[in-house]
Amino acid sequence: MKNAHPLVQTEALGLHYGRKPAFLDVSLAVPRGAITAVIGPSGCGKSSFLACINRLSDLLPRCRVEGSVRIGETEVFDPGTDVVALRRRVGMIFQKPNPFPLSIRRNLELPLKEHGMRGRAERDAVIERTLTDVGLWQEVHDRLDASALGLSGGQQQRLCLARALALEPEVVLLDEPCSALDPISSGVVEDLIVSLRGRYTVVVVTHNLAQARRIADRVAFFWVQDGAGRLIEEGEADQVFGDPRDELTAAYVGGARG
Repeated sequence: MKNAHPLVQTEALGLHYGRKPAFLDVSLAVPRGAITAVIGPSGCGKSSFLACINRLSDLLPRCRVEGSVRIGETEVFDPGTDVVALRRRVGMIFQKPNPFPLSIRRNLELPLKEHGMRGRAERDAVIERTLTDVGLWQEVHDRLDASALGLSGGQQQRLCLARALALEPEVVLLDEPCSALDPISSGVVEDLIVSLRGRYTVVVVTHNLAQARRIADRVAFFWVQDGAGRLIEEGEADQVFGDPRDELTAAYVGGARG
């Protein structure tokens, strides 16, 4: 992935909640088609960084963003940016599965209708394809009209990913997607994330260093300095874990800090 052209580029990006900075001065290039893991201890701004990429930060009270985020040729925080179109390009999966309290089918139909897909046959084809992509079709094809809340935690998380993939995003953001799951379900979701490599540009926040080692092409390490999250080091996963350049990175990935 060393020569992959960046799809997402941040420059001097920072976010404040009121007067308190969550993170400051983050410049990071996210290669197209790669899996980039964002690691670091709690409170260093990892999730806040993720929220800036598709402007979920707009929904956070007393939030102020500085700097730049570009996705391809789109400046994310330009006042003229169509936020609905942006969030179609940039899907988001959260720590806790959050299916709508509706049927499995309706969970996928709603975003498709919202973004203009009116034909039932076309929607049904997308539903089957995306559920197949996340390994759910064989498990749920005969109960699509049953409540999504009846699914297991791992199945719910895969449904949420299918809901995001149904809109054919360019970027998929995942915020601790396995932390609320049991080890078996976590393994299934982790394998699914790996299967997205090359088809989507993936940014995943994780506290699980072993998971980051297994899945990531590149790693960005955040740490708190002077009361704000900072990007300490980023690079190829093998380099960050095997030969870190910064002493803080070495201490963190070696288990001495954090």
